[in-house]
Amino acid sequence: MASERKIKCVVWDLDNTLWDGILAEGDTLRLRPEALNALKTFDERGILQSIASRNTHEAAWLQLEAFKLDHYFLYPQIHWNAKSGSLGAIAEKLNIGLDTFAFIDDQPFERDEVRCVHPAVRVFDAVETSGLPALPAFMPRFITEDSRRRRELYQLDANRNQAQAEFKGPEEKFLRTLDLRLALAPAGESDLQRAEELTQRTNQLNTTGIPYSYETLRQRMLSPDHLLLIADLTDRYGDYGKIGLVLLHRTASAWTIELLLMSCRVMSRGVGGAILTFLRRTCAENGCELYARFRETERNRMMYVTYRFAGFSEHGATPDGLQRFKNDLTSIPAYPDYLTLNLAPELQIHRSAIKDGERINIPVWGDTPP
Repeated sequence: MASERKIKCVVWDLDNTLWDGILAEGDTLRLRPEALNALKTFDERGILQSIASRNTHEAAWLQLEAFKLDHYFLYPQIHWNAKSGSLGAIAEKLNIGLDTFAFIDDQPFERDEVRCVHPAVRVFDAVETSGLPALPAFMPRFITEDSRRRRELYQLDANRNQAQAEFKGPEEKFLRTLDLRLALAPAGESDLQRAEELTQRTNQLNTTGIPYSYETLRQRMLSPDHLLLIADLTDRYGDYGKIGLVLLHRTASAWTIELLLMSCRVMSRGVGGAILTFLRRTCAENGCELYARFRETERNRMMYVTYRFAGFSEHGATPDGLQRFKNDLTSIPAYPDYLTLNLAPELQIHRSAIKDGERINIPVWGDTPP
């Protein structure tokens, strides 16, 4: 249910909501203390924020600059059109579901209009503002370094998107200009909060949609039969943060991808394909089979397509009812020429080796297939 999901984006009205007074009527405007407190609290928790306001954009933006609040808002919609359309535009730009949005407005008509068009959006009267930070939906379990930087990370994405929109030529040529560097390493204790956050927040590029708790992820991390990988991505604009997670179950004869997910912010960067190429190569070189678990959700069709393009085919079901795929480990492509893959030293040992003239497989974790 939408009410159970954590809020990822808060959209503010301006007049008599963020501030007291009506800008277009020439009122003396006063920033509402409870709104300022909520705005700063949401930002610190990694909740994105935007604006849906019926005003002249230039005048409203000058006022936000005067209040020194302009930097808090992503893709603000300040015009005279319906606010439901504004929320739809913001959701499209951020590429996150409307069921993770909250909308704050002082006008009953505006709240009802948004509810009617977007019933998944949680709508609040401006008089409720002071109590919103205490509601469970606005309180993430952990506040990670990526959470604190989320607004900054999205602002960097906006710069990338603008550069791509202005670029003349095919997408792959633009990607070559970015100097993309993907780092893949075993997760450590300090990564687990972010890992949990990724499983809770990532819906589109997620092969199962199953959330994992910090405690479960720690158990998997310490298990000799599992490998938990964390992915970081950087380019010439800066870093994307920790954007991917892979959970593997390993035996001597087979590896199973129990979970593969990536932030929607890297949807067009080829990260999933590069990670699958690494896993396919590693298994092929070590004589292991490669399987994957998949559960279809309302939003992860792209991950099904990603698996199929990477040489996976359906191979029955898992004991817990998920689809089971198997990779043919043939025709494994090269890594994209626009991306550099940097492997942690621990991963570089997962290669075939020759000893006394015979191939040996590194490493060996047992003898029971999945």
